[in-house]
Amino acid sequence: MLVLITYDVSVISPDGRRRLRNIAKTCLDYGMRVQNSVFECEVDPAQLVNLKYQLMEIYDPEEDSLRFYYLGKKGRQKVEHVGAKPVADVLKDALIV
Repeated sequence: MLVLITYDVSVISPDGRRRLRNIAKTCLDYGMRVQNSVFECEVDPAQLVNLKYQLMEIYDPEEDSLRFYYLGKKGRQKVEHVGAKPVADVLKDALIV
């Protein structure tokens, strides 16, 4: 299933900057960055539970926000991209690791 994750983290303190880095690193473990604070993650239900748990452990609910958009199994068909920074499709394009 395709899940779009967005976040807004307060970075006025060193702790906030650390949370921002850790949230981005966690999201990178499950998907691709498509904009600064936006990730597309292709996950199964168990991975989604694990991802959400990890993110909830990092963020500060008093200062930060997380948003999850559930686009489903056919979510890629619902995404239209125009402009700069085309993003590779992890299901179709070969990635060299």
